[in-house]
Amino acid sequence: MTSESIISLQSVSISRKDQKVLTNLNIEIKRGEFVFFIGKVGSGKTSVLKTLNAELPLQSGKAIVAGYDLATIEPKRVPFLRRKLGVVFQDFQLLTDRNVYDNLAFVLHATGWKSKKDIDNRIVQVLSRVGLAGKIRKMPHELSGGEQQRVVIARAVLNDPELILADEPTGNLDPENANEIMQLFEELNRNGRTVVMITHNYSLVRRYEAKVFKFENNTVAELNQQEPVDFTAFG
Repeated sequence: MTSESIISLQSVSISRKDQKVLTNLNIEIKRGEFVFFIGKVGSGKTSVLKTLNAELPLQSGKAIVAGYDLATIEPKRVPFLRRKLGVVFQDFQLLTDRNVYDNLAFVLHATGWKSKKDIDNRIVQVLSRVGLAGKIRKMPHELSGGEQQRVVIARAVLNDPELILADEPTGNLDPENANEIMQLFEELNRNGRTVVMITHNYSLVRRYEAKVFKFENNTVAELNQQEPVDFTAFG
């Protein structure tokens, strides 16, 4: 792993429920890159994100994420790894019995924030960043899909992570909201954050100059941006 890399996977194998999902996986992602993972449903994209987040154990190979060795990381160190990561889900996973403020405060309390003043200031800051400063007391059901996804992005960046992992963040959104969410990810990337995004929206992939990894036949290959790609093959 070079000093510029934030993710380095070498000869990695990943299994779920005792079934091997990916073998001989090699991925190198440098700090500040924008990266797309594409491939058919079930090809292992989400499994890789869960491995990067130390949710799925590494079966074999070498994996370094944000300076942590996933092969040797102790359970007590996993929360420190996760503070360097921001995870954005397609299905939001907001706490439906709590308003926007309490959803975000829950994360800050869980990651060691103590001062109410600091928590209040940070929540206002991140909500302003995603254009939701006026929605701080709204319940999730009172928000549109696009607004809920903005809350999820705000939640992901609360601890100013180095790396953003996004699993189909525009999958449940209409084109207008999808474009607005992508603009937020672009801004995060311009501000130095590495973004790794799973998507089946290949119009997005075509539109952005980003590194692309194709998941197929239990392994992964980086696409050559100079060659035309038939994205329908990865449906």
